[in-house]
Amino acid sequence: MRLLDRYVIRNFVQVYFYCIAGFTSIWLIFDVSDNISSFIDNHIGLPLVVRYYATQIPQVFIILLPVALLLSLLFALGRMSRANEIVSMLTAGVSLPRILLPLIGIGLLTVAASMALNYSLAPHAELARKAFLSEAQSRPARIIQGQVFRNRTDLRTWFIQNFRLGDNMFNNVQVLQQDAKDNIVMSYVAARGYYRPETKTWDLENVRLAYYDAAGNITREEFRPALMIEHWSETPFRLSSANVQAESLSVPELHEYLHFNAFRRRCWRRFALISSIGWRCRGRAWSLCVLPRRSESATPVAVFYPALPRQ
Repeated sequence: MRLLDRYVIRNFVQVYFYCIAGFTSIWLIFDVSDNISSFIDNHIGLPLVVRYYATQIPQVFIILLPVALLLSLLFALGRMSRANEIVSMLTAGVSLPRILLPLIGIGLLTVAASMALNYSLAPHAELARKAFLSEAQSRPARIIQGQVFRNRTDLRTWFIQNFRLGDNMFNNVQVLQQDAKDNIVMSYVAARGYYRPETKTWDLENVRLAYYDAAGNITREEFRPALMIEHWSETPFRLSSANVQAESLSVPELHEYLHFNAFRRRCWRRFALISSIGWRCRGRAWSLCVLPRRSESATPVAVFYPALPRQ
């Protein structure tokens, strides 16, 4: 690394860290002032509060990093321009892209950090906040009532009376297996359904099996106290996917959700927002360095416009 690169990086990184620390402190002060009464009323200890803010930092950094990068770029290049340092570098034979190369590298590192945070940690911050409030207030997990899920790939329709969000146990489950013409071929009615993630199997309790003919009539029925099914592709996350928000899903969860819901635009928006940071800051840095500075010895230039003919 050349001495010039170290000088440019030192001037920029110092301001960059100051901006990040300042914005983070402002957010922390406002958030603590809003939630301090809830912390005191629910007798929340300091370790739990620290863990709460640790889960919220990635979401805040997604917003702060582009702003801090832009302000640091404006301040650092503006200070170097006022001191005629950029002109001196150009006079010494250093090209403008070579001067901006360290700043472009820092911008790419910021883009990579933002993409890493936006991959999983930042989307889960809102879920972590809700879980923290529920844990602090000793409230049970959210119960979903009357869930309906349609698996168009495997031609199955699920009807679930109730279940807890994030749990693997489902109460009063009915599953309809259909053919390519949407005719019911078989139905499963169980008092409970439990999903085992380690084996990816479903365990049904007190199951009533019904077989149908092409006309929709029941041809045969079976009753079993327990039934294990291995070939079903549904998971608890897929069954509860109708109750989640796109902002709270990580990139792998969005890709899984795309198979049976329409969040494709939200998924690619994650990458579009991050990639736009570098282009905006690059354009601003180029304009700061290329635009000529007005000096007192500059010769004024007169521009004459031809007179318009009178109507």
